[in-house]
Amino acid sequence: MQGIGNDFVVIDTLRDSVSLSGLPALARSACNRKTGIGADGLIFVLKKDEKLEMAMLNPDGSLSEMCGNGLRCFARLVVDRGYATGTFPVLTGAGMLLVTVTPESPETANASIQAVIDMGEATFPLGSSLIDLNDGFEAIHVSMGNPHIVIITPNVDAIPLEELGPQLEHHPLFPNRTNVHFVEVIGRSEIKQRTWERGAGITLACGTGACACAVATSVLNLTDRSVLNHLPGGDLHLEYKENGHVIMTGPAEYVFEGELS
Repeated sequence: MQGIGNDFVVIDTLRDSVSLSGLPALARSACNRKTGIGADGLIFVLKKDEKLEMAMLNPDGSLSEMCGNGLRCFARLVVDRGYATGTFPVLTGAGMLLVTVTPESPETANASIQAVIDMGEATFPLGSSLIDLNDGFEAIHVSMGNPHIVIITPNVDAIPLEELGPQLEHHPLFPNRTNVHFVEVIGRSEIKQRTWERGAGITLACGTGACACAVATSVLNLTDRSVLNHLPGGDLHLEYKENGHVIMTGPAEYVFEGELS
């Protein structure tokens, strides 16, 4: 499945019996774009105490606390398979989040549908002011249940992301590494983002990162609380609510279904 270019191998353990041993190796194998299926992450549909649960591993086998684009794909699959309807909670590594999937008509079957997710509260582990990274950059550190740094730049396309991404991911301030985002402010209600994801590298989109960018630009009074975020893979709408929660709206699509042996 994919959400604005962020693609995932999704395994439904509610339908298929799956051994959950050796998951890091499975993630590395399945996500490899040369010798496996190829993906930005490996997602499992699980149940815990009768609640739906999403678990995700990065392509390097590390556990991801949360993935917004992945959660939209998860939500569409569980609705399409009859595990949930309307608005429902999903347990993630970032806590319990509320998800709404819009119903699709027969004419739009298998097309992209919109999923709306309350991504929870954005927090500022290092404060809501710019911090000096001592690399010629200032950033805001935003947590959406997973760590992000947001760096404002006048031209995201000019950023050598393949060089700066891994350096900043492993910055000493972040012993568990961090996701890295460069953001260009287009207007009060519009931004543009490029991302280096922790454990994945350059990706076409990052849902939690898009939320972090919307929060950062709002806190810096560069944008309003509601913005359209242009990512390389497509657009997401974000709303930073007064209570600190971020509402993300975006598509989720199927790519193919098969068997992994």
